[in-house]
This record gives sequence, structure tokens and C-alpha cells, in this order.
Amino acid sequence: MKLPSETLRRGLCVSVALLGLSVAPAFAQDASPSHIAAARQAVDALDTTEQFDQILLNAATQIKAELIVNNPNLQSEISNMVDDEALKLAPRRGDLENEIARIYAKLFTEQELREIAEFYQGEAGKKLLAQGPTASREMMSAADVWASGIVRDLRNASINGAAKLAPPAQATSTQ
Repeated sequence: MKLPSETLRRGLCVSVALLGLSVAPAFAQDASPSHIAAARQAVDALDTTEQFDQILLNAATQIKAELIVNNPNLQSEISNMVDDEALKLAPRRGDLENEIARIYAKLFTEQELREIAEFYQGEAGKKLLAQGPTASREMMSAADVWASGIVRDLRNASINGAAKLAPPAQATSTQ
């Protein structure tokens, strides 16, 4: 016969296990290894995660500054220690790559991911990645100029239209 505490403990373990399964992302279960591999290939081709390359470096720099303020005489030792700790954490960058691949696997089919990777690994895709930021800046500049012209022309046309709607003001003379 099971003791009440043993039954309670077993029930609690089962509940915790079920809770863990229920909060796991559904897409992680749905994506096959080949789907994840295609997502990784697309993510690599897009340089999607490049923007995160500085996170660890920036954190190390900030933490060094915080610690050195309190112990300026240990600047060199603190700097070396933080660098060593940062190097230990560097392999965790792969965790982010895997999570981003899962996100892409959730949003795109395996075939779409292969096509995305193929395009961005080609010359046109590489050029789009390289020139995209310049194109976006120039596009926004052109849109600003266009919007200013539209607002100016709409304002002028509306002022002229409003003038035609309102009867001319009667001149009143005071005698």
C-alpha cells in the first residue's frame, strides 16, 4: 500500500511533467529534422542572426565597467576574468541559432525554406542582402519627398476648394 505522501509526490511529478509538455511549443514537435535543417540553411543564408553577434561582447564590456568602478585597482584581473567567463558562454550562441531555426520552421514549409536558402546563397540574393539597407534608406527618402508633395498639393487644392465653397465676405461699411 502506498503512503499518502508517496502518492502525493507521484501525482505532483506527473502534474509537473504534463505541465512541461503543455507549455512546449507545438511547432517544435511538428518540425522534422530535415525541416529544421532547411530552416538553419535559410537562416544562415539570410544572415538573420548576425545582428545578435554583439550581445555577448556588449554584455562583457558593460559588466567589466560595472565591476571596475568598484575595484579600479583590479582592472586587468577583472577584464581577464570577464573575458574568460564570456568565452565559456560563447557556445550558447548555438542555442539562439536553433531557436531561430525553429521559428522559421514554424512559419515556412521545408520546401519554401530550401527555396529561400537557394535564392539568398545565389548572386542576386547576396546582392539583395548587401544592397537592401541602402535601397530601404533611399526608398524611405523618396517616400518622404513624395508624401511632402502630396500633402502640399492636397492642402493647396483644399484651400482653393474651400474658398469656392464659402461665399465671398460682404463688405460692410460703417457710416
